[in-house]
Amino acid sequence: MDSNPKYRHRLPQAGGTLFITDGGIETCLIFLDGLDLPFFAVFPLLQDPAKRALLVRYYKRYIDIARATGTGFILESPTWRASADWGAKLGYSSADVAALNAEAIDLMQELRQAHETAAMPMVVSGCIGPRGDGYVAGEVMSEDAAEAYHALQVTAFAEAGADMVTAITMTNAPEAIGIVRAATRSAMPVVLSFTLETDGRLPTGQTLGEAIGLIDEVTSNGPAYYMINCAHPTHFEGVLGSGQPWTKRVRGLRANASRRSHQELNDAPDLDAGDPVELGGQYRDLVRSHPQMNVLGGCCGTDHRHVESIALACKPAARMA
Repeated sequence: MDSNPKYRHRLPQAGGTLFITDGGIETCLIFLDGLDLPFFAVFPLLQDPAKRALLVRYYKRYIDIARATGTGFILESPTWRASADWGAKLGYSSADVAALNAEAIDLMQELRQAHETAAMPMVVSGCIGPRGDGYVAGEVMSEDAAEAYHALQVTAFAEAGADMVTAITMTNAPEAIGIVRAATRSAMPVVLSFTLETDGRLPTGQTLGEAIGLIDEVTSNGPAYYMINCAHPTHFEGVLGSGQPWTKRVRGLRANASRRSHQELNDAPDLDAGDPVELGGQYRDLVRSHPQMNVLGGCCGTDHRHVESIALACKPAARMA
């Protein structure tokens, strides 16, 4: 595929128009498609033609929603677990992992070439997950260690022609800072999305405002913007209602369908898909209160039904904003 990025130097979502992205890919593939995903890793599916075709169908559902609702679309690569440590658990070398990251970006570019229109810009984002668990902070790396660790994925994305990097389910500020530094070194726009607990704080106990303030200070406002993920809107709406300047830096949401805590979700034998229409209404209320929010998708338990409800509910709200 073409390794020249299309939007790296001018991300179209920065203009304020509404963009959607996908839902919780891992929970969709496990609970709806019946796949076994050891360690919640999706990237190995790229090596199986039948499962690669399943991934194409997965993304196509969301692309169709973007086209029907008149939004842009963020193609988030299926590489949340495609880093060295997780790859090693699955029997892949670092070279294998780098190659699969590049292959994932190739797939995203194929989808863009097939479906992008002038009315529906499609941004290719390389997805990075945490070195550890996405629910708990665990052992927090130093900023330097995080930069060195995540450089493998960032470099692969840059060389493959991704437009940007999105780090999803970040649990702590030092690891996020390391990712920003790695992305800056590769001249890649970077977005940070934080996991929040039911009290609206990071798993480390740090407030979202403190984390954003610290990262912006030490990276000279390095991230293009911030996002919130893996929490229900009722868990963080009060935090965003603070009216503090840092809240303007939060431009994206990937909320859970469920009101359950992370521990409850871990222990549950079933998938709590919540109410897609209710979730869409909660997103609409957030967009009305925070009109800078224009990148919307889902996390655990969400699928195309939720994202469609979100797009239908938020398109009028975004237009008014």
